[in-house]
Amino acid sequence: MKLMKSAALAAALGFVAMGASADTLKIGFIDPLSGPFGPSGDAAMKHWLYAAEQVNKGGGINGADVEIIAFDNKINPKESLVQFQKAIDQGVRYIAQGNGSSVASALIDAVNKHNARNPGDEVLFLNYAAVEPSFTNERCSFYHFRFDSYTDMKMNAVTDWIAARPEIKKVYVIGQDYSYGQANAKVAEEMLTAKRPDIEIVGNELHPLGKVKDFTPYIQKIMQSEADAVITGNWGADMVLLIKAAIASGHKVPYLTYYGGSLGAATAIGTDGVGQVYQISEMNTNLDVSPEQEELIDGYEAAYTDNNFYYSRVFTAMTMLDEAAEKAGSNDPIAVAKALEGATLDTAYGTVTMRAEDHQIIQPLYMSVFSDNVKRGVEQLPLGWTSADGDKIEAEATALPTTCKMERPE
Repeated sequence: MKLMKSAALAAALGFVAMGASADTLKIGFIDPLSGPFGPSGDAAMKHWLYAAEQVNKGGGINGADVEIIAFDNKINPKESLVQFQKAIDQGVRYIAQGNGSSVASALIDAVNKHNARNPGDEVLFLNYAAVEPSFTNERCSFYHFRFDSYTDMKMNAVTDWIAARPEIKKVYVIGQDYSYGQANAKVAEEMLTAKRPDIEIVGNELHPLGKVKDFTPYIQKIMQSEADAVITGNWGADMVLLIKAAIASGHKVPYLTYYGGSLGAATAIGTDGVGQVYQISEMNTNLDVSPEQEELIDGYEAAYTDNNFYYSRVFTAMTMLDEAAEKAGSNDPIAVAKALEGATLDTAYGTVTMRAEDHQIIQPLYMSVFSDNVKRGVEQLPLGWTSADGDKIEAEATALPTTCKMERPE
């Protein structure tokens, strides 16, 4: 990866990079920094800070230091629009967000409206984790780039895993009740039915986002259903509390997750969950990688001892932004967006492509399992995530067709 460029970034509330010169490229980070999902937003913010620091060590982006300015949206779409306007008022031309597709939906509309009304002062949206399918399908936007595989891409891998295991005959699906969770529930049924019509879906349940304090009643229902496997797209506190209740209840079936690596989940899983909890994602820290990538992971975890290296896609986004701006010879968002279209990057975990048609990243995915046989543990535990040789899904195998009909600026 190219990420080598100086100006250390220190964070106080507001999390503005300190020591940045007047010539800066400002990225407004709009995510929860308080409330039940605050730990998720805080962890992501630290990855953006560290990625910016690496770019600045090599001279910045076209000579401009990257400045990360964080805005607490409390995972509320209306509050996110207030914070978006604050970012614009501070000269932000790039925004980053990922926690919550309801928030991403509001921000996509806000960015589109702002850019239509303010030619010459456009803003780009770098989406690192909001995975509702429509964002790179019917609602695709020239000003939006997604650096995470969306829910259908991940569910395709999860249901392939289930389909290959004839011992799994009953599946329970549980998720959060908003646009992303609803989309995930729908595609789970569709894909399971298509790949294994013999499988019985014994439950497909949605729960309020961030409101459930104890998932034990949900786990009891799942256990009563006699499910052989559970699929969940839960993230943040809802992921941690769901797994905590499953382990405490002694529920011993595979839990197939997107975000099993959420901060706090490993502690909740513990040794009782070894070999039981799975995660589909773009990486884990026990994959064989270059010494340079090991050094990056070591550096991040030394800088943020309360955190583990998790958002590899944040570094992908920062590097692709850097290289696109260099290719364009400009930090102007329109020029950078044009250079990002079709861009490729050789990451530590495989080659990724920013598909020009819909601005969807096409990247390898890995199925990982929670293990006690790891070289890198998480959360100060001798436990972590590992993948076997056959657990990599090549980038081209993750790609799904798009319905995007993108309108581009002249």
